[in-house]
Amino acid sequence: MPDNSSPAQERVSVMQAFSGLSNDEMEVLAQADHFAQNELYPLAQRMDDEEWWPTEIFPKIGETGYFGVTAPETYGGAGMDLFTSGLILQAFGRWNHALALSWVAHENLCLHNILRNANEAQKRKYLPGMCKGTLIGALGLTEPGAGSDALGSMRTTARRDGGHYVLNGSKLYITNGPVADVLLVYAKTDKDKGAQGISAFIVEKDFPGFKVAQKLEKMGFRGSQTAELVFEDCRVPAENLVGGEDRGVKVVMSGLDLERAMISPICLGIAERALQLSLDYAKQRKQFGKPIADFQMIRGKLADMYTWVESMRLFTYQTLRAANVIGEDEGGRGDIHKITAAGVLYVAETMNKVLNEAVQVHGGTGYIWESEINRLYRAIKLLEIGAGTSEVRKIIISQEMLSA
Repeated sequence: MPDNSSPAQERVSVMQAFSGLSNDEMEVLAQADHFAQNELYPLAQRMDDEEWWPTEIFPKIGETGYFGVTAPETYGGAGMDLFTSGLILQAFGRWNHALALSWVAHENLCLHNILRNANEAQKRKYLPGMCKGTLIGALGLTEPGAGSDALGSMRTTARRDGGHYVLNGSKLYITNGPVADVLLVYAKTDKDKGAQGISAFIVEKDFPGFKVAQKLEKMGFRGSQTAELVFEDCRVPAENLVGGEDRGVKVVMSGLDLERAMISPICLGIAERALQLSLDYAKQRKQFGKPIADFQMIRGKLADMYTWVESMRLFTYQTLRAANVIGEDEGGRGDIHKITAAGVLYVAETMNKVLNEAVQVHGGTGYIWESEINRLYRAIKLLEIGAGTSEVRKIIISQEMLSA
C-alpha cells in the first residue's frame, strides 16, 4: 500500500523515535507548548523590563492542571510522574523561562518535596491550594554564608518551645521568596550534630517573626521573584516539622537530585527557543545582498547549535527517566547522584555554547537589551550556578566514580 503520510507527519515520527517520547508524552509536550506560547509568552517582556510579577498567572496555571503534576488526585493533582513534569517545564522554558523557574521552585522544590516527605495531615492542609496555584511555594535552603556548603555552614536555628519551634536566621537568593505563601525551610535543631542536626519546616508567610528582608533584582530570569528572607523568633507550630527532628538531610538530599534533574528541561527549552530565533533571523537578515543564512559560516553555526540542542535533549530525557524511579530513601548518593549532577553539568554548559552562537548570529541585535535573544543570554549563567555550581557538580561526579 502507498504511504500517504505527509512530510510533516514523517518529521514528527522521526523526531519521536529519536527522542524516545511516547505518543502521550508528545501530546503533553505539545499541549504545554501551546499553553505557554499563548499565556506565558505575552508576559515575558514586561517581566524582564520591570521585574514584574503577574499575580493572576499561578491560579491560571493551576486551573489548566499544570500544578501538582506528580501529586495524587486526592490532593488535587494530576497523578502523573516526574518525567511528565519535566516535559511541561521544557515547554514553559521555551516561552517564558522566568515563569518556568518560578514554576519549578513551586512545583518541584516545594510541592513535590512536601508530597514525598510530609505526613498526611500536612499534605491535606497544603497540597490542594498549591495544586490550584492559590498558594505559592518556595524552598528556603541557601544562606548568605552557606551556598555550595548549604548544610555544613547553615546558621539558621530552630529551638523547641512548647508547641512551637522558634526559628532565627536568614535565607538568601530564594526563588518565589517575595510572593510565597508556603515555604519549606531548613534550620539546625542540634548544632552539635552539624549537617545531621538539620530539620525541615513548613513556614507560612503570616507566621510571627517571618519577613521578606529585600527583593533582589537580577541580571536574568527577571520577573521570577527572588528575595532574602529573615526569621526573627519566628514561631512555627510543632506539627509543621517535616520528616522528624534532625531528619532534614534526608529531605534535602533526595530533593537536590530531583532539583538538578529538573534544571535541565529549562536549559533545553531556552536552547530550543534560541535555535529557532537564530534560524528565523538568519533567513530574514540580509547582508551583501542576500540572507546571512546563505553564508557558510552562519550555516556552520546553525548546524553546531542543532547538534548541541539534540544532545541536550537526549541527556535531559534520560536523566529525567532515571530520576523518575528514585525511591524516597535513594537520593543523595550512588548512580542517581552522579547522573543528575552530570546531566545538569553537561546541559547547562552546552546551553551556554548554544546561546553564545545565537547572539553571534544575531550580531548587533543580540547585544540590545530589549531583544529576546539578549533576554535568553542574560539568563543562562544562573543555570551553571543554581542547585550546586558546575564545580560542585564535578566534585559529586568524581566522588561517586571513585567510591564505586
